[in-house]
Amino acid sequence: MRTDWMPRKREEQLALARKWLETLPERGTEWEVSPTEIAELGVLTASAEEAMRRAEAGDGNRTLNAQAREAFNALVGFMRIMRRRRFTTPPLIDSDWTSLGMRPPDTIRTPHVVVNEEVDFVIGLRGIRELEVDFWISGSSHKAKPSGYDGAVIVWGERALPPEHPEDFVHHTMASRTPHLLQFDEAERGKTVWVALAWQNERGILGRWSEYKSAVVP
Repeated sequence: MRTDWMPRKREEQLALARKWLETLPERGTEWEVSPTEIAELGVLTASAEEAMRRAEAGDGNRTLNAQAREAFNALVGFMRIMRRRRFTTPPLIDSDWTSLGMRPPDTIRTPHVVVNEEVDFVIGLRGIRELEVDFWISGSSHKAKPSGYDGAVIVWGERALPPEHPEDFVHHTMASRTPHLLQFDEAERGKTVWVALAWQNERGILGRWSEYKSAVVP
């Protein structure tokens, strides 16, 4: 049974984001959601909506499809981090979850409430302006993701030194398969990118973050 709170269909992901944008301007302060975060959610939602429209009009254009995928990865990643950081401490009551368009979390203990597995990974050079993140369960001889997991959350950013906390990285996405390709702009070539990963199960629970690793954008 699927237990992830995030819908799989893009239209439903957009609908959920719009619901948050309706609710947060009024309730965000009490949940410590800043106006900047709400504004960023609005930008990411609009970008994903526009990218999906262009991809659908492009009738299979690979570049437009890739741009739509990246836009939705950015939106979904931002929403997952916002939910984890803003909607769990202090815990929301059932009516709060409903106002955000989500079912209240199941408080009955079931399997997979704790993510024990950790991620190990390497960063390789795929091509010009591309880095390939190849990841697996730390200590495992195979590269299959843990059973019942969405995949690995990848966070990254251009920095001279790694941040103090993984949540401080600028970019984030969910990778359901390995390897995962990170693509950059021409202006980012030659810059150092730091990366960290953590497993996330279908309940939206995140495991321990990996060590930070870095590579230079080719």
